[in-house]
Amino acid sequence: MSRSAGQAMPRERYDVIIIGSGAGGGTMAHALADTGARILILERGDFVPQELENWDPAAVWKDLRYRTTERWLDEHGQEFQPYTHYNVGGNSKFWGSVLYRLRREDFGAIEHVDGTSPEWPIDYETLAPYYDRAERLYHVHGLQGADPTDPPRGPFPHGPVPHAPAVARLVEQLRRLGLHPAPLPLGLIRPGEADGCQLCNTCNSFPCRIHAKSDADVCCVRPSTTRATVTLQTGAYAQRLVTNAAGTRVAAVEVVRGTRVSQVEAPLVIVSCGAVNSAALLLRSTSDRHPHGLANSSGLVGRRYMAHLATMMQGFHPFRPNDTVFQKTVAINDYYFRGPHTTYPLGQIQSQGRTHGVMAQTVAPAIPLWAYDAWVARGVDWLAMSEDLPRDENRVTLSRDGRIQLHYRPNNVRAHEQLVREMKRILRRLGFWVVMTHSHRSRNTTHQCGTLAFGGDPRRSVLDPFCRAHDVENLFVVDASFFPSSAAVNPALTIAAQALRVADHLKTHYLGTAPHLTETTT
Repeated sequence: MSRSAGQAMPRERYDVIIIGSGAGGGTMAHALADTGARILILERGDFVPQELENWDPAAVWKDLRYRTTERWLDEHGQEFQPYTHYNVGGNSKFWGSVLYRLRREDFGAIEHVDGTSPEWPIDYETLAPYYDRAERLYHVHGLQGADPTDPPRGPFPHGPVPHAPAVARLVEQLRRLGLHPAPLPLGLIRPGEADGCQLCNTCNSFPCRIHAKSDADVCCVRPSTTRATVTLQTGAYAQRLVTNAAGTRVAAVEVVRGTRVSQVEAPLVIVSCGAVNSAALLLRSTSDRHPHGLANSSGLVGRRYMAHLATMMQGFHPFRPNDTVFQKTVAINDYYFRGPHTTYPLGQIQSQGRTHGVMAQTVAPAIPLWAYDAWVARGVDWLAMSEDLPRDENRVTLSRDGRIQLHYRPNNVRAHEQLVREMKRILRRLGFWVVMTHSHRSRNTTHQCGTLAFGGDPRRSVLDPFCRAHDVENLFVVDASFFPSSAAVNPALTIAAQALRVADHLKTHYLGTAPHLTETTT
């Protein structure tokens, strides 16, 4: 990658550069595609191929066919393989399609047993119309008024996905226990129809072979790149952002494609690499004006990393085979704001896609696969999820050799442990003999957020309320890194809604003269 002295680095010029094509970058590209601006999407991966292995549990979970092969470091300097995918659509290609709005209360400060969840610089009402648009864009199915924690809203774009018979029976049992089970809000394309989602048992963590899952690739990137003004470059790794001499603007993005290094210029640069990689990109982009990383005058770039406290749970009954195919349709939010024996929030519980035997075997390989297959055929899968609280010590840094290092210890553990105990009690009351649990703990990279929090005070935040870097006037970051708190619901819909809000802001204040945007800004 070295260049000989005096050799000019190739340069291209666009109106907008978007780095990353997931829920943030893909939605941004779709929202800006109609402006006439020349947009470049940089994606370090490639398209996920449509192939039989998409729905093969061994290929996805044992062979890790689609997961990145890079290794990150934990706080002790030990290598681990993160749950991260570099491809068009980002991690949205592998999500479970649960698309929740944050609860209205999540935008304010909330006291938890282990600390305070901080207030956001915007409220629910600010984001509500963008939630509406995001739900339409991502084909969200749900039922208004069924969830006791639902914020004020109109009807969902599509009705709820029906429960399978075994799940419907569990829902009735849960109601008899005094709980309020509600349909999960799911982003699926024409579920149950001949040309739509087949409601299979390979949705969670699998790419959809028929493109019927509402991911950023299918819903946003492919439609936007049909326009002549939108260009997608795959295999394009943004290794650093180069600023002008004053350090006030991004002058170019330095891109590596194979062995070729080039610089791409644009008056607007939008970073959407995911909370870990967006922070890492800014930390790599040091200069005389930004010696500790770009946009880091607050010292907060990479800090306050959060990931939900999440425990996979399975209720097992030896004489009760589970013939459900699509199982992930119900949630329990009764303990979202307070638990049964506490005034503090505990979190939420979701039914999950079916566990396959080979998936369970990755946790304990010594047990033969046939035993796991027999076990999971009699199990019902759930996820208990609690809010992780921000703290400065949880952070993303770069090691001496430039690798990502994640310093992370889950926060709000006592609340999560109580939620898991409560769910165990519920499952036993439903008749399950054994409840198995598994958690990723300190190496959790799912639902990552919080490394570049937004806010009104440049001393206490990295981004402003429209996700523009306080220190760099043409740099925006739109992914879950802007979250000041993690809440206890899946972050994807909030990323998409904020992307639509930021896109409207850019259209009004930056893209009104798109034909003239390619003037030199350095």
